[in-house]
Amino acid sequence: MSPDPVHAARRWIHRAPRVSVLALFSWVAWACDTSHPPPFGNPGEPLPGLTADQLARFEAGRSLFDSDISPELGLGPTFNQQRCSSCHDVPTLGGSGVERVLRITRWEDGRCDPLTEVGGDNVQPRVTDIYRELGGAGEAIPAAATHTVDMVAPSLYGIGLIEEIPAAAILSREDPNDTDGNGVSGRAGRTASGELARFGQKGSDATVRDFVQGALLQEMGITTAAHPRDLSVNGEPLPPDADPAPDPEFGAEQVDLLVDDLRLLAPPRPLAADSVGPDVGEGRRTFQEIGCENCHTARFVTAADAPAPLAGQLLPLYSDLLLHDMGPQAAGICSPSASPTEVRTAPLMGLRHRPILTHDGRASTLLDVIEGHGGEAQGSAAAFATLSDRRRTALLRFLSTL
Repeated sequence: MSPDPVHAARRWIHRAPRVSVLALFSWVAWACDTSHPPPFGNPGEPLPGLTADQLARFEAGRSLFDSDISPELGLGPTFNQQRCSSCHDVPTLGGSGVERVLRITRWEDGRCDPLTEVGGDNVQPRVTDIYRELGGAGEAIPAAATHTVDMVAPSLYGIGLIEEIPAAAILSREDPNDTDGNGVSGRAGRTASGELARFGQKGSDATVRDFVQGALLQEMGITTAAHPRDLSVNGEPLPPDADPAPDPEFGAEQVDLLVDDLRLLAPPRPLAADSVGPDVGEGRRTFQEIGCENCHTARFVTAADAPAPLAGQLLPLYSDLLLHDMGPQAAGICSPSASPTEVRTAPLMGLRHRPILTHDGRASTLLDVIEGHGGEAQGSAAAFATLSDRRRTALLRFLSTL
């Protein structure tokens, strides 16, 4: 009989998580609640209604998410950060962050090249001591790159619920030829294998597991069963002794715990409208009237046959999870299914908790974000500019509740 996976993971990270009595009491209360409460929580909290086993796995996965990884456990030889939480810690573990990651691609003749042959689309500037002693250095931008962007990490709250939105509900909103004539022509992102990609700023990942395993390799140089070999450093092969950990460096159980931790993160609770101002309702209506919901779809319902407690939940996502051409001002890298000017609609759920409001950090205020909308969103941006001061203020107050 195999050992308990949670205990094994705790031994692997050499640190037992510490949980307050109050937190444990709250988790037990949620697990025993039979009234099926809304899925909201404070930032970083687990979904309400978890079983004792789910809570234990969430706790163990969170400890792994917040643990420094050494070269002996798989870090490097090139990397960006030593722990997942370095990029996802604002305002709590699992949130967004302020660190920037340099991403690069080549766009030529309408085709996207992720530059795998010269090290991939994530430039890793840091190196382990082992690799440095062997003469290794961090990556540089290769000459083949045509587009670069400094990306900030997205918030991960509620992504387990996003994964459980039925594909048909997402695909029903596609309108690649703008048949309704509203100027919006969203289409689904697809992975290289053709799967619906609902994650990633460029619509690149189909599942939470895909996201986790890709991030482990790209951000920390950690190999998994899905990515069993280290990336080259700007296309140069690694010295034999540069990476002492045997591949795959994270086994199935470590990956499973990270996936469970993220899948069980609750979406952040929105503010009550009356805590912000009496005109929030008008702001909500204005958001809809000027066409913002053409892309920022207010709500989805998760699949009825999803695992508990992810099933049948109303999720105020404010995203259609589709790709839209946002014009030259949004130009960045490409992906297998997105041109440099196409981006997946950013979910506005939890917006007020983000210190940086756009994926590339180019806007510092909500007003900057709205006024910077171009391409398919140009009509809504223009409509916003014609609003009275009162209605603009109401709309911004509504957004501040999300």
